[in-house]
Amino acid sequence: MTDLLAERKTISYNNCMTQLFILHFLGGIEIFILTGMAYDRYVAICKPLRYIIIMSRQKCNRIILACCTGAFVHSASQFLLTIFLPFCGPNEIDHYFCDVYPLLKLACTDTYGIGLLVIVNSGLIALVTFVILMASYFMILYTIRASPAESRAKALSTCGSHITVVVLFFVPALFIYIRPATTFPEDKVFALFYTIIAPMFNPLIYTLRNMEMKNALRKVWCQKPFLIGRQVI
Repeated sequence: MTDLLAERKTISYNNCMTQLFILHFLGGIEIFILTGMAYDRYVAICKPLRYIIIMSRQKCNRIILACCTGAFVHSASQFLLTIFLPFCGPNEIDHYFCDVYPLLKLACTDTYGIGLLVIVNSGLIALVTFVILMASYFMILYTIRASPAESRAKALSTCGSHITVVVLFFVPALFIYIRPATTFPEDKVFALFYTIIAPMFNPLIYTLRNMEMKNALRKVWCQKPFLIGRQVI
């Protein structure tokens, strides 16, 4: 957000590499955390009586540690693929933050092989994770198909917010990282979804799952016509 609003559109080489590492590290954590949440939802809906035993505090801590470790390995790989590239020509990045593909475009060497490695490291990870997430929700929907309507509604409400975040995050990321090392003007628009829009909507999306918040919003919207009518009178 700072890069989007800043008037001075310059960044040093060291800060650019730092930004690249941090963004991919946080993005990797988000991807793996969403996978862990999908597993949590699967256990909660499909094995509710064993949920407390399966999702113990130790299991949750191990999942978080695995997410951070996987994100670090992913980010370090992206960093190492980029840090040794020679830059001897233009120094203007066609993006609002330092990312791999815009930097590959500036490198004065053949980057075809590195581009393939980026696809493996970023695109395939995002694709495999997305497929796993969709498969887990398919299994959840298949499991609850014979449940009472109230139970199905509760399960769908639980999963709906998570699926919304998954779609907002993964679809733009797949568009950018699953293809060869080329850049398009639309990349900046798609990058907005997984860098700014999805994180900004996360609190709202997950808050609306809270029953107290839903009841408070219903009260506000139900009282609004009455207050307007009284002002008109």
